[in-house]
Amino acid sequence: MKSDIKKQFGAIAKSYDLQRRILIPCFDEFYSCIISCVDDSEDNTNILDIGAGTGLLTAFLFDKYPKSNYTLIDIADEMIDQAKKRFIGQPNFTYITADYVNYNFEKKYNIIVSALSIHHLEDNEKAQLYKNIFNCLDENGIFVNGDQFLSRSQVVESLVQEKWRKKIRESNLPSEEVEAVYNRMKMDKPATVEQNIQWLEQAGFIEVDLMYKYFPFGVVRGKKI
Repeated sequence: MKSDIKKQFGAIAKSYDLQRRILIPCFDEFYSCIISCVDDSEDNTNILDIGAGTGLLTAFLFDKYPKSNYTLIDIADEMIDQAKKRFIGQPNFTYITADYVNYNFEKKYNIIVSALSIHHLEDNEKAQLYKNIFNCLDENGIFVNGDQFLSRSQVVESLVQEKWRKKIRESNLPSEEVEAVYNRMKMDKPATVEQNIQWLEQAGFIEVDLMYKYFPFGVVRGKKI
C-alpha cells in the first residue's frame, strides 16, 4: 500500500499545487488556521513538516517565519524534488525522502506540522506516529495536523462526501483528473476527530482540540510540556 501511495502521489507531483484550491473548497481558511495554530513568537525555531509533499504548507510557514530551520519529509521522491525547486537557494532547509512512520528522527523540533497526509495511514500507524511526534518535540512544542477526518456517523459521512463531490463536479477540473482523484481516495483511511484526539492524548499531548472543521477537512492541535 505504501508503494501505491508513493507511486500515485509521485505521478501528480507537478500538478499537485494547482489542484489544491479545487479539491479543498476551504483552502484559504484551512491553511490559515494551521498557520495561526502554530503562533510562535520567535523566528528561529526548528520546524518539521510531516508528509510535506511539494512544500505547500511549509511555504506558508516560511512566509511567516523566514529565519526558522525547516525539515521536510515525504515518501515520494518527485514530491521532494518539487519542494527543493520551490525553496531553491534557501540554506535553512533539510529534505528527507522516507516513510515518516518508521523514520528515526535524530533531532528535536519546536514545531511539527502536517497537512493532508496522516489520513493515509492505518489506525495503529496513526497512534504510533503521534507517539513518535511527541518524542521528537522539545518541551512546549506544538503539533498541528490539518487533515481529512471521518464523520461520526455513516449518514453524516455520506452527506459530507455528496456535498464535496458536488463541488468537485462543478469545478473546472478535467474529468480524467477527477477520476484520478477518486482513485487516490480509495487509499484513504481517515479516522474521526475524536479518535485522533484520543491517540494524541494517549501519546502525551495536552490541550488537544479541534480548531477548525469544514466537511472532511479539519485542524487539530496539541502541545507537549
